[in-house]
Amino acid sequence: MKKFNIRKVLDGLTAAAAASSSSSQPCQRPPDSDIVETLCSEHFQLCKTVRHGFPYQPSAMAFDPVQKILAIGTQSGSLRLFGRPGVECYCQHDSAAGVIQLQFLINEGALVSALADDTLHLWNLRQKRPAILHSLKFNKERITFCHLPFQSKWLYVGTERGNVHIVNVESFTLSGYVIMWNKAIELSSKTHPGLIVHISDNPMDEGKLLIGFESGTLVLWDLKSKKGEYRYSYDEAIHSVAWHHEGKQFVCSHSDGSLTIWNVKSPIKPAQIITPHGKLPKDGKKAEPCKPILKVEYRTCKSGDPFIIFSGGLSYDTVGRRPCLTVMHGKTTAVLEMDYPIVDFLTLCETPYPSDFQEPYAVVVLLEKDLVVVDLGQNGYPIFENPYPLDIHESPVTCCEYFADCPVDLIPALYSVGAKQKRQGYSKKEWPINGGNWGLGTQSYPEIIITGHADGSLKFWDASAITLQVLYKMKTSKVFEKSRNKEEKPNTDIVDEDPYAIQIITWCPESRMLCVAGVSAHVIVYKFSRQEVTTEAIQMLEIRLLYEINDLDSPETDQIPLGAPCQGPNSQTANSQSHPSTSSSSSDGLRDNVPCLKIRSTPLKQGAGYQAEVVIQLVWVNGEPPQQISSLAVNSSYGLLVFGNCNGIAMVDYIQKTVLLNLGTIELYGSNDPYQRQPKSPRKTRQTSGGLCDINEGSTNLDDRCKSPTSAKMSRKLSLPTELKPDLELAFRSKTRDQRFNLLLEGTKQLKKNIWSMTSLCTHFFNVKDNSFSRSRSSSVTSIDKESREAITALHFCETYTRKADTCTSPCLWVGTTLGTVLVIVLNLPPGGDQRLTQPVIVSPSGTILRLKGAILRVAFLDTTGSLINPAHEPWREPNVQEEKDDKDKCRKLRPVSVSPSSSQEINETQYAVICSEKQAKVISLPSQNCIYKHNITETSFVLRADIVGLNGSICLACFCANGHIMTFSLPSLRPLLDVNYLPLTDMRIARTFCFTNNGQALYLVSPTEIQRITYSQSTCENLQEMLGELFTPVETPEAPNRGFFKGLFGGGAQSLDREELFGESAAGKPSRSLAQHIPGTGGIEGVKGAASGVAGELARARIALDERGQKLSELEERTAAMLYSADTFSKHAHEMMLKCKDKKWYQF
Repeated sequence: MKKFNIRKVLDGLTAAAAASSSSSQPCQRPPDSDIVETLCSEHFQLCKTVRHGFPYQPSAMAFDPVQKILAIGTQSGSLRLFGRPGVECYCQHDSAAGVIQLQFLINEGALVSALADDTLHLWNLRQKRPAILHSLKFNKERITFCHLPFQSKWLYVGTERGNVHIVNVESFTLSGYVIMWNKAIELSSKTHPGLIVHISDNPMDEGKLLIGFESGTLVLWDLKSKKGEYRYSYDEAIHSVAWHHEGKQFVCSHSDGSLTIWNVKSPIKPAQIITPHGKLPKDGKKAEPCKPILKVEYRTCKSGDPFIIFSGGLSYDTVGRRPCLTVMHGKTTAVLEMDYPIVDFLTLCETPYPSDFQEPYAVVVLLEKDLVVVDLGQNGYPIFENPYPLDIHESPVTCCEYFADCPVDLIPALYSVGAKQKRQGYSKKEWPINGGNWGLGTQSYPEIIITGHADGSLKFWDASAITLQVLYKMKTSKVFEKSRNKEEKPNTDIVDEDPYAIQIITWCPESRMLCVAGVSAHVIVYKFSRQEVTTEAIQMLEIRLLYEINDLDSPETDQIPLGAPCQGPNSQTANSQSHPSTSSSSSDGLRDNVPCLKIRSTPLKQGAGYQAEVVIQLVWVNGEPPQQISSLAVNSSYGLLVFGNCNGIAMVDYIQKTVLLNLGTIELYGSNDPYQRQPKSPRKTRQTSGGLCDINEGSTNLDDRCKSPTSAKMSRKLSLPTELKPDLELAFRSKTRDQRFNLLLEGTKQLKKNIWSMTSLCTHFFNVKDNSFSRSRSSSVTSIDKESREAITALHFCETYTRKADTCTSPCLWVGTTLGTVLVIVLNLPPGGDQRLTQPVIVSPSGTILRLKGAILRVAFLDTTGSLINPAHEPWREPNVQEEKDDKDKCRKLRPVSVSPSSSQEINETQYAVICSEKQAKVISLPSQNCIYKHNITETSFVLRADIVGLNGSICLACFCANGHIMTFSLPSLRPLLDVNYLPLTDMRIARTFCFTNNGQALYLVSPTEIQRITYSQSTCENLQEMLGELFTPVETPEAPNRGFFKGLFGGGAQSLDREELFGESAAGKPSRSLAQHIPGTGGIEGVKGAASGVAGELARARIALDERGQKLSELEERTAAMLYSADTFSKHAHEMMLKCKDKKWYQF
């Protein structure tokens, strides 16, 4: 044994030294096997695929009426473009400055974006991944408004100083033509009119430009004569302006909630003043002021009254009223209430020409957290059913899981039950935003995403072929009693709000079994059914789970010798106690034996889909709330559910509705505890009853002590956490000064030792609302004590070898903890059929203990060929149909185990256990339990998520670290295949939602409203271009409106303008080079490919540097020319003075 221990120490030192070079080293010589690893680094490449969800913090919107494409900009500089359902695109500005305005080049496949950093960008939409063609950075003035007339290449740009500049969108250069604010207003105002809030040309005369200033002044500027033709003034600030299509009237919205309608040729006063939501006094004076009308649109119809649509303008006395969109049509006024504040809205019209009857048919309303399209053609203005997956954040997402290559019948089954949940009352017309074309997807396997939410709801999404469509929704809160008023609060003190929030989702796609763990320490088991049922009483189990708070001293060795159990000084016999849940407080008045949530007492009608089978709740113990659940696992073949937290572990037989196991983490070790633990508080009298028996005890007590208890409610009385604090204070006061210092020093060392291993557990306590960790308000346990608790972090059911001497596999449970320990529990299952319903499941320890560095994250098993051994599962069958007894027994006796090895395997048919922790991964040969491969994944960071996934017919280990690295390793040799510094952990939301799945897919919640999908598969990256949809499709521009005979004869109709003649360099001259800086982009296909390899980025930076240098040289040239001109003028004046004074006498001066 000494020789073995020395070898293990030397192997550990060798492995530690090899870890610094990031290479996998075998712990021992691997056995001879036929495993051929087919994956290599060429199979891996990391790239983003698509982004789903509502654009986070939207700020601007635009619509192309010919291409039928919608663009939304956000405060973080991102762009989302939407076409027909399934055609979406995401783009990001490099500067990440907020988007203040968007302008389409209608039917040209281009988009202009204006950012808060005073930069204009021209996007090329004629490729599947849009890119920037040109950029123009304003240096001296701030951009406030932009206007691009239809079929024009000249963009009007208004600034904070009140000036209007003109940009050629083809070359993205400035014109020398500038409209200065002082020339525009002349003597109409003695003060500065403020920034520009509106620019538009007269629909019937392109040579007349209407400029609106913030202070309430408007100027109709004649572009040809370069002077203001009319000036309009109002004593309230202007927010927006809209033209009548005939060009004879326009309407303005103001800050006092009023609308003013002006005749173009009557600038003295408005033709009409309306305060739509203001109260008119009886004396006929001005209406009471209202909230500002932020935007107004004026749309005309050929066969009816015009539409005036505006946002805002409500009366100030409407406290608590929701944001509204008002539609005025003839004599009717409709007020449409919205769920969120309105960011922007656009009216969709039949024609893109502003000089024709617009014929509006819909209004697109962009809200802070939603997108609504209102049908203007039907009575009551119903909304369209939104086909985009924009309601991911309907309730904040708290967790998500991703499943690729699911059974083919699963998506149709979920869709069929979800179709019954659709709401009614939508518009009967088709979705009006229907531009673009779908991509040619080559991936045909089904993919499903499940999102858990703060209100206890779950959503199932069809994520096949890089699309996203909701399939089915369910609410877990239905099984609980809801408080009827705000004063009735639930018993939970774990969280301040959202007591039903989902923390963990465990789903078996083959058997369709679903388990969810909530923030109030509750677990619900669901079964899938196509039939509606009414449940009279929901089955409930209450579990009393305590923790023995001890000091612990982690052993320095990397692995405990498995042959000899380590006797600790505090080895105790595990025991438990059954109790009725009748009392709500203990003898000293503390809350006790009370669950956090109250189960529904009335019959529950459960629709087709997932129906609750059993609810399990942890209860309060002596004034301490139950700790939140950190791990969860379910197995449909065994009929077992297991979960754990920082107190211990509990196992439930959901077929018999009984608790099989209820133990503190310490007692899982039995006599093999490798840690030196000392009790901090005096132990209470312990009672002996059924529980997990020690492996060293006699077999006579095995059946009695390990059988399934008849009571569903069990307790584990180890010690009272409330006694901890006074004992600690007493112990601290009794020490001398030096002893107290040493005590604090030891506590600090222990805290540092456990800080990394507790990080993964802390992600489960993350609060969605404020990005912080939520803690129990009533808990009296100190933070150091919580850190020292050994929590359950990984659970895995399987059929494998449990001990070294095993000659065949058996059902078991592998348990991983925050201290890097892996324990194995043996499951003795009764035969199938009726015996499974009556005979108990026997649970016993195996004595096997394995150790890794850091908290255990994932456990999986491989067979002799290197293929993944999936846990056993039963096929799904309708639970609410009475089957014939023979068929039922046949199904139960089969107990399919997927690809698990049979119980008749011989010992030479080895299995491999793959265990991954926060710091390292190990591959252990079974049943010998020899570590054949080990890899130290990270030394300076820690792994947040680890999954064993399938790719290209093989499997690998995929890891996501807190430092942003995404890594993959081959199995079983743990060779590094991919290591990319992808995304630093800037938000705990990413850590909580990041997950890998098969076929090289992964996702995470990139913002509170958006899911980002990525791929680490080379083949998917290569095919991504074909899978993406096309935004731009060739469409003929509609014909211009017919002017008519008389309008053509007498000069009526729209008048065109040769803007090139006015704004070109020959007429307007050269612009100031210091005003704006042109930056070429990478909008072409070649540019995009170059940027992907990094070359184009360097070239772009070099071009920018050259442009800056050229600009400075140009400024120097201008200054030099000015100095030369000044010197020449001075020389001429001096020469003239000399000639003048040449013949004069001295007395003539």
